[in-house]
Amino acid sequence: MRLVLQLIIRLLAIVMLCLGAATIWTTVDAHRSIDRATAASAERVSRALEGLYWRELLLHSNRTREHLLPVPEWRTIETTNLISPGVCIRFEPAIPFEKPLCGQSKGLGKSPPAWFTATVQMVLGNHEAVTHPISIRTATAGTVAAFADPEAAIWLAWEHISDIIDVVLLMAVAIGLFASLAIAHTLAPARSIVVALQRMAHGHYRAALPRFRSLELSMIGRAVTDLGERLAQSTEQQAVLTRRLLDIRDDERRALARELHDDFGQNLTAILAFANTIESASTQGQDGNGIAADARMITRATLHIMACVRDTLTRLRHPPAEELGLEASLVDLVDSWQSQDTTRPTVQLDMRGDLADVRGPVAAAAYRVAQECLTNSLRHGAAREISLRIERRTGSENALLICVEDDGGGDAAKVTQSAGFGLTGIRERVAALGGSLSIARAKRGLSVAATIPIAA
Repeated sequence: MRLVLQLIIRLLAIVMLCLGAATIWTTVDAHRSIDRATAASAERVSRALEGLYWRELLLHSNRTREHLLPVPEWRTIETTNLISPGVCIRFEPAIPFEKPLCGQSKGLGKSPPAWFTATVQMVLGNHEAVTHPISIRTATAGTVAAFADPEAAIWLAWEHISDIIDVVLLMAVAIGLFASLAIAHTLAPARSIVVALQRMAHGHYRAALPRFRSLELSMIGRAVTDLGERLAQSTEQQAVLTRRLLDIRDDERRALARELHDDFGQNLTAILAFANTIESASTQGQDGNGIAADARMITRATLHIMACVRDTLTRLRHPPAEELGLEASLVDLVDSWQSQDTTRPTVQLDMRGDLADVRGPVAAAAYRVAQECLTNSLRHGAAREISLRIERRTGSENALLICVEDDGGGDAAKVTQSAGFGLTGIRERVAALGGSLSIARAKRGLSVAATIPIAA
């Protein structure tokens, strides 16, 4: 899951928690507001009735105080206006069958859902009644008892919550939207860091990153740039060391080739000369047949040793691609391959593009790859036909493609994990020139493909 989406989901979760907390707080506050309205209504009505009580008492002084209870004409519109909606007032002591006087509770809005009514009554309970004396000077003036109408109180609480929750919900949506846009805008530069890392994974280590305003992204960008620079330097050093190692190995091969040619080759030539002499001299004696047979065995053994030495010299000496060119050396390689033994598999050589100016290390590496792949097909496979394709790609790639495919079966995974010197050597050669080597399954065998940049 993308980081922006994760942050937005967490932000929405926080907004929902805040919305739930606001709803609970609003519900409790609405429930308490009914209690406050009940107490305020009781106080307002008691003050109004207190004035009415003393006025009636002064105007009718000849009447006893008991005749003033309840206060005459207290159920008026003025008294009703003093009562908050959802609150009812009862005068005590009350007249028999007298109903409480309630505030205006019509038009309070939509009826609350049943779950809200049940939840409020179960969690917050009912409202307590408030009793307030009409006059603190005399207890005979009576008292005012205010209590909340349960149904009207629930309606008022729901209306209060609905008004506030609408605003809170609108704010939550606005906060979530603008915060999501802000998060997406802030993390947008991280995409360039991901692109730089992907380029580094493909070998382009020096990636130029823009300057970031965020301190954290700027630190990550600098770390990625430093990492890419170190990887580039390490790769360059590794390539230099690998090329140096290959040069040293080639020098050692040339020295070994000279020694084999000067010492081993001369000795074998002398043995061959001696054998010819023995064979010529033995034809004049009585036991000439036995001596001739021995001499012929020496001759065959010597010729075999010389052939082995010749093959070794061919593999050890510098590849002819650096002297003859890649195109001519490949044609010579295929001709010599097929001329040695008629039972060997057929090699189909396909050269595409201009290969005339491909020389130096690139040509040598391509020649070694083709030579090693042909040798492996002969030694380790039962191939009947081998396809050797050399293609020069121009344009932005500007690389040389060498592909060797046979029909001898084989397991690509095992060959890839093989630690043989031949395969390891060509892999090192190709890597030293900045190229790549891949081994894959073909239709009826294996396919080895190497890509070498011409700029190398």
